[in-house]
Amino acid sequence: MAYILRFTFGDCYGIVSVMKIVISILKLFSFAPAILMLCLIYSFSSQTGEVSGKLSYEVSYQLVETKDEILATHKSAQQLSREAHSIHYYVRKAAHMGEFFLLAICFSFPLYVYGLRGIRLMLLAGLLCVAAAGIDEYHQSFVSSRGPAIKDVGIDSLGSLLGVLMVQAFCWSATHAPRERRR
Repeated sequence: MAYILRFTFGDCYGIVSVMKIVISILKLFSFAPAILMLCLIYSFSSQTGEVSGKLSYEVSYQLVETKDEILATHKSAQQLSREAHSIHYYVRKAAHMGEFFLLAICFSFPLYVYGLRGIRLMLLAGLLCVAAAGIDEYHQSFVSSRGPAIKDVGIDSLGSLLGVLMVQAFCWSATHAPRERRR
């Protein structure tokens, strides 16, 4: 009980110092989602062309099958297959865009935590994502029946731009929320 009464400003300084250390360690872990997203992208890029194509076709087929069920059009399996083939390319490109959209978000929030704002945040997060896209395409040149494509880097970059812009808009709206007027 006597110890509680002897609580001094020195004790507060010690607590604040420990909190600063914990916060700096947690800041480092803020990049963990970006690292995990890079690993996910790398694992998708490591799939052979056949495996990757089959996976995206299955997603395409599931999309058209779900549409068929919702609209109750009762198409045959052959019609669904043709429709899945017709959207297969777009599903693949949407996946590229989506991966890098998420990567941009995963890079942007930690950079925002470290104090980057505005154009500097957009440039650094965008540069990191475009570099990852370029490295990803280069990596694909070593994978069986896959190859690098400049168009994919462009699609990845567009996804990154959309992700960075979304984070910018979210952070801006969170810091510029309308406040209740005082009477």
